[in-house]
Amino acid sequence: MKVFNVPVAVAAKLMNKNVEFLYMGLQQGIFPFGYAVKTSTKYSYFISSVKFEEYTGIKVNEHETV
Repeated sequence: MKVFNVPVAVAAKLMNKNVEFLYMGLQQGIFPFGYAVKTSTKYSYFISSVKFEEYTGIKVNEHETV
């Protein structure tokens, strides 16, 4: 299974949550499927497609993330 980044907006839509919910959860280390890295004043986010699917049970298609 290929691992790819799931954009926060896509993950939020799939989970029926707003993006702030995911941003805060990733920043606080609550979600096991991704992380947030602070670079000076901004955050960068990574959500693993494989871990997201395992944790949520929601299938992610790579073409949805483009």
